[in-house]
Amino acid sequence: MEEQRLIDDSRITTFGRLVEAHAKLTHVLNEEIEAEVGLPLLWYGVLLHIGRSPGGYRPMSELINATAFTSGGVTRLVDRMERAGYVERRPCPTDRRVMYVGLTEAGRDMLERGTIVHLRGIQEHMIDALEADEVAQLDALLAKLVTPGERTAQPEVGRAR
Repeated sequence: MEEQRLIDDSRITTFGRLVEAHAKLTHVLNEEIEAEVGLPLLWYGVLLHIGRSPGGYRPMSELINATAFTSGGVTRLVDRMERAGYVERRPCPTDRRVMYVGLTEAGRDMLERGTIVHLRGIQEHMIDALEADEVAQLDALLAKLVTPGERTAQPEVGRAR
């Protein structure tokens, strides 16, 4: 009987599937949003993060934590988005060390247009591939990975038609 090789461990396979699914979805969703709206998926993600913020502004430090970039990488990204007219910086009134980033009118417009394309892509490339109970289960499992140990009520996820 042949001994199982360490590299054939099912945990590696499971993680690999997660990474491959992420890469595939990211690639196709990026292509769609760039082709239809002219916005890279990464920029859309930043606009979405800011757009979901209370008051419409987010500290730069939170954008650093929400992306895989260094502080310098986020600064350069925000610089490019600011030059494109989608975001604006605003100093914190109580702490000079803190800089906030908010959406401009053009940024809100791009967020809205991008969201329509993004939702359609998510529906087509992810939700339609699964049963409604599988979507809910996937969401619950991913929530456990993102926030280990936290048990919070999750919004109902289903098949939007």
